Amino acid sequence: MIRKIVNINKEKCNGCGLCVNACHEGAIELVKGKAELISDEYCDGLGDCLPECPTGAISIIERESKDYDEELVAKKAKKKEKKEVMPCGCPGTAARKIERASDKNVHIDKKNSENFSAASELTQWPVQLRLINTNAPYLRNAKLLVAADCTAYACGDFHKKFIKDHITAIGCPKLDDIKYYEDKLTEIIEKNDLKSITVVRMEVPCCLGIVNAVKNAMLRAKTIIPYEEVIISI
Repeated sequence: MIRKIVNINKEKCNGCGLCVNACHEGAIELVKGKAELISDEYCDGLGDCLPECPTGAISIIERESKDYDEELVAKKAKKKEKKEVMPCGCPGTAARKIERASDKNVHIDKKNSENFSAASELTQWPVQLRLINTNAPYLRNAKLLVAADCTAYACGDFHKKFIKDHITAIGCPKLDDIKYYEDKLTEIIEKNDLKSITVVRMEVPCCLGIVNAVKNAMLRAKTIIPYEEVIISI
């Protein structure tokens, strides 16, 4: 029969795997570093994967294909539950919560301050906004930190000042697709009851893009969340 179905342009695909996370039916997998529709029967044609694709490699077309098979999808989902499956072909993008030891367990060599190692306050992975799954459990009721990439390098006490007790999302408003960030943040706000949003940016004008992305996302989501903005000087 002729019906709507996902079409993937492999030349445009960068292998990020975000579409794999977005497809609840398991119709898309990474094959040799590229997204691929593994079976017509798994694809419902609704296109949940479209907004997640940063390169525009995915579209919905009409063509001759097999019917969508809910029973087949359900069987695949049960098999997936029985074994640990990464959300995409790259293990580095798997959503993970990180348990941190208390400050009491941090060793400080008082005789030689150069040997002091400050504890990381990061409590989740990944941190790159492009790779964060908007359905990740750690986002629910979270205090969200949205930080421009350079801020962590300019601020020596970044973990204690900003990452502590927050879920961290980083990006570069000058070099990255800020419209994509706005769309991603809108979805995060709509799906998760965030407690607050803190934006940390550099003093340079181009860094305003990340502020605008967050504010526009709140307006689009029609949700005003307690907001704080911090500017780091060079």
